[in-house]
Amino acid sequence: MPPLRISAISYLNTAPLMWDFEHGSAGAGFDIAYTLPSQCAAELARDAADIGIIPAAAYATIPNLSVLPGIAIASKKAVRSILLVSRKPLDAIHTVALDSSSLTSVALTRVLFEKYWGGGRQFTSLPPDLDTMLATHDAALLIGDPALKIDRSQYNTWDLAEEWVGFTGRPFVFAFWAVTQKAARGSSLDLAAIFQQSRDHGLMPANLMQITRTWAPKLGSSEALVRRYLTENIHYYLDEPCLDGLRLFYRYADECGALPRVPDLHFADAKPAFT
Repeated sequence: MPPLRISAISYLNTAPLMWDFEHGSAGAGFDIAYTLPSQCAAELARDAADIGIIPAAAYATIPNLSVLPGIAIASKKAVRSILLVSRKPLDAIHTVALDSSSLTSVALTRVLFEKYWGGGRQFTSLPPDLDTMLATHDAALLIGDPALKIDRSQYNTWDLAEEWVGFTGRPFVFAFWAVTQKAARGSSLDLAAIFQQSRDHGLMPANLMQITRTWAPKLGSSEALVRRYLTENIHYYLDEPCLDGLRLFYRYADECGALPRVPDLHFADAKPAFT
């Protein structure tokens, strides 16, 4: 059987999830390509990948996907890497430039304005260059590593995960692993177990130390801040509170017209173990 094709993201927050695929035995059964969050979803949609770590919003637009259970990129507090940035106060923001590389953060921005902060804003999709975005708009949405590099003392910033948790009392799920149902049916691998184990290995203290040493220079950050981000800001488990928050986000996004109606979550079945 040919290796399953994984579409992954080369961001700090995915590094623990990819541990076994980059350092362990799991990589032998998979063909891995790295891209942007929105492109992971696009590759699943056009059958260029079998498994992808997709923005939560993408589940609304791609049919016949199954979620690998138990794994997420989520937050139960401030996430630090999803920011609305402005030189103006919130009530003076009328135009927003959106980083087009994340469908979910774009939809969350729209939900927060419509449901929480007050609607009526104009949104434009632009590449994630803060100076360019703020040259023509009152605020900018930045995600991932570019957001982590922002000097927040120079701007007004709103952490979207923190704002969501304050608004709803629920965690926010930004992304999860999804597999095409065709690939799941055709594979004898216990994909849920393989991907959960990779996450668990990536979060082991010694491996987290290696990740922080690798990523701190890339981000121009201290190792302590990188480790805190991975251990305190990101929640890597698609547990029941996260599922509650995810379903509420889908409902609100549909009501705001930020996403089409999302089908019920379909989870990939665990494969039986043979001895």
